[in-house]
Amino acid sequence: MSSKKHREDMGAIIIALGMVVALLGLNGCGAAAPARPEAVRIGVIYPLSGSLASTGQALRQAVELAQEIVNQEHDLGLPLARSAGLPGLGGARIEVVFADHAGDPEQGVAEAQRLIEETGVVALLGAYNSSVTASASQVAEAARIPFLNATSTSPTLTERGYKWFFRTTADDNIFAHNFFVFLLEVDRRQGLDTRDIAIVYENTLWGTGVRQAEQTYARQLDFNIVADVPYASDADSVVAEVQTLLETGSPIVMQASYAHDAILYVRTYKEMGFRPTALLAMDAGFISPGFIETVGEDAEYILSREVWALDLGEQKPLIKEVDTLYFERYGTHMDGNAARAFTGLLTLADAINRAGSTDPEAIRQALLATDLPGEQLIMPWDGIRFDPDTGQNTLARGIIVQIQNGVYHTVWPWDMASKELVWPMPE
Repeated sequence: MSSKKHREDMGAIIIALGMVVALLGLNGCGAAAPARPEAVRIGVIYPLSGSLASTGQALRQAVELAQEIVNQEHDLGLPLARSAGLPGLGGARIEVVFADHAGDPEQGVAEAQRLIEETGVVALLGAYNSSVTASASQVAEAARIPFLNATSTSPTLTERGYKWFFRTTADDNIFAHNFFVFLLEVDRRQGLDTRDIAIVYENTLWGTGVRQAEQTYARQLDFNIVADVPYASDADSVVAEVQTLLETGSPIVMQASYAHDAILYVRTYKEMGFRPTALLAMDAGFISPGFIETVGEDAEYILSREVWALDLGEQKPLIKEVDTLYFERYGTHMDGNAARAFTGLLTLADAINRAGSTDPEAIRQALLATDLPGEQLIMPWDGIRFDPDTGQNTLARGIIVQIQNGVYHTVWPWDMASKELVWPMPE
């Protein structure tokens, strides 16, 4: 073959190869049209071991149920329930990667770093304990990864100026204010018997934040703070603390305790003969799995702020429908913590779907644009809409439940109540 003929043949081959490459690019194989992911990973950090393991397990179960509802078709009026996967990402599934912080802020930091750096998560959900949420969300903020908090209520969490932190639940300022609105309404209805308040709280970020909010409202509304009782949440004895309460008479006790210490206090109250006019609990340990089973009749007539109650299903059938699925899978009913965790994952999935991308900034922008209506939630909220400066859901609110005959019943607001309030706490 002549050299001229060889050059002509090689030129033709090069032109042909160029046309093939161009056609492949037009068919979507170039960088302009990246492949859709089959799964989108979300990291979830909860206390899955230690003294809060039972609470962590309920949170995990709720997240797993929400994941199933997103990934499979369900005839429910929830976000993404009636499709399989994320339509905005070509049907991609949500894949949840769990991590255990065991109630330790330092372990929460390490797990947040591991999830971000090693597992490729596009967002984080957690962490129940406010102190762990505070530390783990610092990692997410530095890494520019969205962190959605569904269950921690310290007001300080949304006062840090963070841009990547979002909270769906109401905070303790809202809940503390609810307590005092409730007390004033009880006073107008039937009288309080006392305006003496004793504040009992575990001494980490959550408990001290609750105490600060309750002190502020008590002073503003002319209630008398007769005792301020901090304690360590891992305490083995609270005899000295209960002795302090005994010396105050029968105040209205406002208490912030996790599971172990809530049980310890109730048992010590009984052993030492302390009976307050009312016990208003800041949720947490007093509504944790196994609390009523463990303390039995001694739980009767305790009041707690709540974010959710099963009896609200009488007015909102969606609550019963979701709780039925939960019960079928796990053999127990949902509680307020589980309901919030469930809602948190759905909120993140909805934002990722609307973002149509796994890019963290796109997800953050979608979270800022969130506007979920109350009728699509199992929570008694008006919806979910985040304040652009703080990341706080501005449509969240609380209710108050009372344990009667071993069951939590809504007693306030009055128009949501399934049972009449028993006040004061009977002997």
